[in-house]
Amino acid sequence: MGTFIVGVIVCIIALGAGASIYRDKKAGRCSGGCSGCCKGCSAYKPEESDVL
Repeated sequence: MGTFIVGVIVCIIALGAGASIYRDKKAGRCSGGCSGCCKGCSAYKPEESDVL
């Protein structure tokens, strides 16, 4: 019974994380970490100083 409860909790957490990533992507926000960003996603808006 304990294994079932832990499994349900893990599934709820995984579904919540997936929904959060989906909402971020649909809203045009970056869903990844900024430290490893290649600035190639749709969320990156170049500043005037970045444009050549």
